[in-house]
Amino acid sequence: MFKRTQPVTDPVTIYFEDRDIVAQRGEPVAAALLAAGVHVFRTSPLSNSPRAPLCMIGNCFECLLEIDGESNRQACRARVQDGMRVRKQQGVRALEENDEG
Repeated sequence: MFKRTQPVTDPVTIYFEDRDIVAQRGEPVAAALLAAGVHVFRTSPLSNSPRAPLCMIGNCFECLLEIDGESNRQACRARVQDGMRVRKQQGVRALEENDEG
């Protein structure tokens, strides 16, 4: 569905669910995943329905992922870095004992 319009000229490797993905250094994580054919980024907290990026500018929060162990990261706003570990976010993140709220 999504295709790159230009070749990757400064490649880095990220890992989505332990799958190697070649991306352009510095591009948004969401763009790299979409170009690699990833269509589901997370599941919704209530219905567990699959979700994916919608606005690509940080307004909608549909692209939330776990990036390098940190939950609730917006994939459209996070930039690709070599060796980055990315995982789908299932529902809501677990609250840590030291979380406030």
